[in-house]
Amino acid sequence: MKMTDQGYRLIMEFEGFRASAYRDAAGVWTVGYGHTGRAGKPDVTAGLAITRGQAREILRRDVALFADAVAKRVKVPLTDNQFSALVSFAFNVGPGNFANSSVLAAVNRSDFEAVPRRLALWVKAGGRTLPGLVRRRAAEAQMFSDPENAGKSARPSRTIWSSLMAIAVIIFERLRKSRKEVL
Repeated sequence: MKMTDQGYRLIMEFEGFRASAYRDAAGVWTVGYGHTGRAGKPDVTAGLAITRGQAREILRRDVALFADAVAKRVKVPLTDNQFSALVSFAFNVGPGNFANSSVLAAVNRSDFEAVPRRLALWVKAGGRTLPGLVRRRAAEAQMFSDPENAGKSARPSRTIWSSLMAIAVIIFERLRKSRKEVL
């Protein structure tokens, strides 16, 4: 199992490049392509600025750490694209959250059909559902479930529809609960 170029592109696309340090949606200092001090050097503080080349170098180091964390916890064979989708997920949620996630549990049960639904549950930061996370989880689900053609299809796959349905169920349940509270 190895990280693919498509996996790197997915992370770069959803993290975006920022030359100057900023606080992400959860309030964590971040720079480059989603680098935080939790992943190692450089420590990210206000005023830190890096070049795009430095950001790519840092990303390679960071991804190697997350790929190692994923490889240590996955107990079943995966394709490179399945592995890359999980590395992207772990990169975003952190290795601890990945290790305790229902995503990993489904993978280790070889219940690959459940993985997109499990990914779709991880769309919040700071207690809010973020559209960018919804799109990222759908892209990760696509990469995981369609390992040969991940990211190449012009029409949404059944996996994306499954992810959207899982999100719709979550929203419906919340609306139903809030309606009960009002009554």
